[in-house]
Amino acid sequence: MTMFHDGNRALQDRYGGRAVADKIVELVESDRFSEDFTAFIQSLSFFFLASSANGNTDCSFKGGEPGFVRITGPRTLIFPDYDGNRMYKSLGNIAENPNVGLLFMRFGAEEGPGALYLRIRVNGRATIHDEHEAMASYPGAQRIVSVEADHIYPNCPRYIPHMEMVTPSRHMPQPDGDQPTPEWKKIPPIAELL
Repeated sequence: MTMFHDGNRALQDRYGGRAVADKIVELVESDRFSEDFTAFIQSLSFFFLASSANGNTDCSFKGGEPGFVRITGPRTLIFPDYDGNRMYKSLGNIAENPNVGLLFMRFGAEEGPGALYLRIRVNGRATIHDEHEAMASYPGAQRIVSVEADHIYPNCPRYIPHMEMVTPSRHMPQPDGDQPTPEWKKIPPIAELL
């Protein structure tokens, strides 16, 4: 699968970016998870997932304990799908179109050791698994999503602000699978349906 389509190329040519784009791909793009990519991704407690199908585009936040995203093969990662709002925006898109983009970020200082790995993009194809060997190791998981990567690359960290994690979400599933009920599920018309 090629990294750039005709629209990318047209704009690269229009704005004088083709040579730089090609050099960046040559230097940093991969279809395999390196040790550095793996360590970075598995250290995070969230990422952003982009999906699209039938003219519907969605970007969602996915969170969990550090290590909830696991690299399970040279090109494969998995993550749990936890209880949500039951709209299935991301999963519905994946069911229609498996092409996804994942954005992993650490909001840290731009300069210094490891600064190259403040933002990594993973583009690939997702599959939804209602049964998966990893389910038991994810308390509260309702299914597992696997992604076969086509393109993995660090992205410029220049505009990422420095931010610090204060506390993790109190809604994180506990080892016994319990988690607090979010306030929106207590709204009477919704609570009646749940």
